[in-house]
Amino acid sequence: MTKPDTHTEASALRARATQPGTSVLTRTLCRATMVAAMYALASTLAVAQPASPPVNLATAPTPEFKETLATPALLKALRKGGYVLYMRHGNTNNDHPDQPNLKLDDCATQRPLNDEGRAVVTQVGKAIAQAHIPVGDVWVSPMCRAKESAQLAFGNKAQVDINLMYTAHMTTEQKKPVLANTRRLLSEPVTPGTNRVVVAHAPNLADVMGFFVKPEGNVVVFTPLGNQQFRYEASIHPQHWAKLLK
Repeated sequence: MTKPDTHTEASALRARATQPGTSVLTRTLCRATMVAAMYALASTLAVAQPASPPVNLATAPTPEFKETLATPALLKALRKGGYVLYMRHGNTNNDHPDQPNLKLDDCATQRPLNDEGRAVVTQVGKAIAQAHIPVGDVWVSPMCRAKESAQLAFGNKAQVDINLMYTAHMTTEQKKPVLANTRRLLSEPVTPGTNRVVVAHAPNLADVMGFFVKPEGNVVVFTPLGNQQFRYEASIHPQHWAKLLK
């Protein structure tokens, strides 16, 4: 079906309405018809404009995370407390992966620390003490590799938190309480004069903020902002402590 040429009709009506001798009633009717035609033309043009596709925020790309190494100035700030230190456990024996029948109370069913990993986290703990960084609460994943890392780095003050469990083998639904708890620990204010420590896993932090912590023993520094918000400050790789402590 051919659409009426509303532009042509409007022009014709305008010309007729201005002809000499045309009655007032005729001119009024022509003007009314002309206005209607112009509205029809505007509607046609509006429909013809393609609509912008909606943006799907769920699938929109997120900015790529960029890691920053800590500076001596941040080390000085850590001595005053108020930060959260998220440490990934030490290096592990990849020849002995987590077993399908994994049991939290049976380390033989889990991927364990290797000798290098034990040395790394022990040295990180010594560096934190040497830097005079005050440590308050220490929260740790129930996995053996995380508990052993926390014990070697911070002694017996670590508290096991089931909701810091390794998330790599979890479903989306199973991850929810772990990610919510991780965000809480990163965002809640810290006791003045101390720093909160979380010893856990790389996939957990990747699920929270898109940062897969590498290498093992890496300490990631956050400022808690409250209301489920936090700010990433910098990272301290195990080999970076010597430079910072000079």
